Amino acid sequence: MLKNKKWGAALTTLLAGSMILGACGNGNDTASNSPSASPSVKPEAAASASPNAIDTSKAVTLKMVMLGPKPVDYDLVFGEINKVLGAKVNATLQTEFLDWSDWKQKYPLKFAANEDFDIIYTANWALYTNQANKDGFLELTDDMLSKYAPQTWKAMPKVSWDQARVKGKVYMIPQNKSNEFIDKLVLYREDWRLKYNLPPITDGASFAQYLETIAKNEKGVTPFGLESTTATMHMLDTELLVQKNNWDMVEGPFAFKTEDAAGKVFNIYETAEFKELLSYYKTLADNGGWSRNVLTNKSNAKDDFKAGKIAAMAHTLSSVSSIMADMNKAQPDMKVALADLVPNSHKTSAISTQNGVAIHATSKNPERALMVLDLLQNDRQIHDLIMYGIEGTHYTAGGNDKFTKMDKFANFNSFTNWGWSSPLNRVDTSYPQAAQDIEKQWLGKVYHYKLETFVFDNSKVVNEVANVSNVMVRYGVPLEYGLVKDLDKGLAELHSQLKAAGVDKIQAEIQSQIDAFLASN
Repeated sequence: MLKNKKWGAALTTLLAGSMILGACGNGNDTASNSPSASPSVKPEAAASASPNAIDTSKAVTLKMVMLGPKPVDYDLVFGEINKVLGAKVNATLQTEFLDWSDWKQKYPLKFAANEDFDIIYTANWALYTNQANKDGFLELTDDMLSKYAPQTWKAMPKVSWDQARVKGKVYMIPQNKSNEFIDKLVLYREDWRLKYNLPPITDGASFAQYLETIAKNEKGVTPFGLESTTATMHMLDTELLVQKNNWDMVEGPFAFKTEDAAGKVFNIYETAEFKELLSYYKTLADNGGWSRNVLTNKSNAKDDFKAGKIAAMAHTLSSVSSIMADMNKAQPDMKVALADLVPNSHKTSAISTQNGVAIHATSKNPERALMVLDLLQNDRQIHDLIMYGIEGTHYTAGGNDKFTKMDKFANFNSFTNWGWSSPLNRVDTSYPQAAQDIEKQWLGKVYHYKLETFVFDNSKVVNEVANVSNVMVRYGVPLEYGLVKDLDKGLAELHSQLKAAGVDKIQAEIQSQIDAFLASN
């Protein structure tokens, strides 16, 4: 959640699903006030006699908006965070959480209504470019960053700042973490593969054999679990179509070949590769590869996999590794494994804007907000709190670079704290060796290309994008899930409806922007 970094109406939903796997839980989406944290000591950064000192003598409360459910232990952890922030920069965080079920609707409304807040999570998949183009975020100049966020300014690689630029300007403090892979792979029940003496899962064919075997022999088990029924494209598209062919998705059904220096845009629905994949899906669906009630599916793949209700699911390396780690600990009798269905393809790591934090353009305290963000990303004490909770309650530290989750870890780690990812991040001691092995393999296959940082501005075709997305849901999804008997007829109807929705206008606009991007870079 789906490269995915820019697939507006299509893979955005899938990437969001990947993120939900890492942070989803029960909570609410209402604003919540943090515990009061009036510092009892003089702030370390308070004004001094130096003419260059930053005056923090006035206490400020900064309103912050995060995605994901409110943590159960929010008051406990943010109480500690605010004590430290109060002492260091005389600031207190008051946080509102937008639940995954409705953040897409509520997020843009906050800007449209010019609500009073200072800090907000953002990302290339979470409306960063959209709101930057609408002047929703404060421009972060070099002078501001070097003065109020000096640690971040020094530690962040120049390429990361450049990746965060929208029309030449920076509007977010991006994550400072490299090698966050966004390619998908499969998590499956290895014990069942061995039980039926099936070959190793290394490609689409061996995976189909596994799913069809499960369908015939494991009663009450759904072979492949789908994370979201609102996704406009199939979860496996990322592996068996996009990654396999080294494509990068842009908006709706549009993509370009990463190795194409000219960046020629094409509609994947019009490719022979997509038509071939539809036949693959149709065969899987007819042989019980997934539920025939997929369009009304309300289940959660993560929970279903842990419960033994599904035999396989697909998501990012970090997401499936987390599930694998949990199962290795709690359910060792369920032997699970990872499979890369396209091992010979290029691999893509997230650009810096995969996660980040921005300041509202109308913030009343932007300087103090920058000072707080500087500490959240670079101060060990505060970084550990915002990322892992309270040591001894939510986790135990292993030196300066490792941590072990405690039973209450999930009581805090449920929201988008990824915006503060940095070199201070700790590695989970339960991180599976299988995932580490894949990560090492993928490191040597990361492919960088000129259009890697291109972000499409859909403001000129916003209506057409919405119309095309609706068509994809109505006519594309049934095809994707193998529910249409006549594939040729169904595909023809999809093309016809896309034309009427304005798909050609979107393609022309994407190509125009890509051409301009390549000409200026």
